Amino acid sequence: MSHSVNSILSQIRSYQGQVTQSRPMAGDVARSDAIAVQGGVGGMQGIGATGAAAPTFGATLRNALEGVNGAQHKSGQLVRAFELGEPGADLAKVMVASQQSQVAFRATVEVRNRLVQAYQDVMNMPL
Repeated sequence: MSHSVNSILSQIRSYQGQVTQSRPMAGDVARSDAIAVQGGVGGMQGIGATGAAAPTFGATLRNALEGVNGAQHKSGQLVRAFELGEPGADLAKVMVASQQSQVAFRATVEVRNRLVQAYQDVMNMPL
């Protein structure tokens, strides 16, 4: 069970890496694994070792969801292009894009299920 959780977390990190690589940043800052709470105690944010603000959990999750949405959108466009007979939209590209979007969506659903289960576990803890 912990192997599947680690696998999903590594997939999320790879999606986050793909998203950050697709958007060039002004300066490369070492990524911190700290999870910051937006509007936390005293309005403090998570600060990495370099003094730069670390990406929040919400931002990381949003980026991962945008990546999944982009993969599904790309897959849909390739399917339409293949159905219309456009050149350059061969079956192999369509199938690979479709499988990538399916895997990304399944990983997203698994992460959502784990987050819901963790939330329920926390809510059921005795005080």
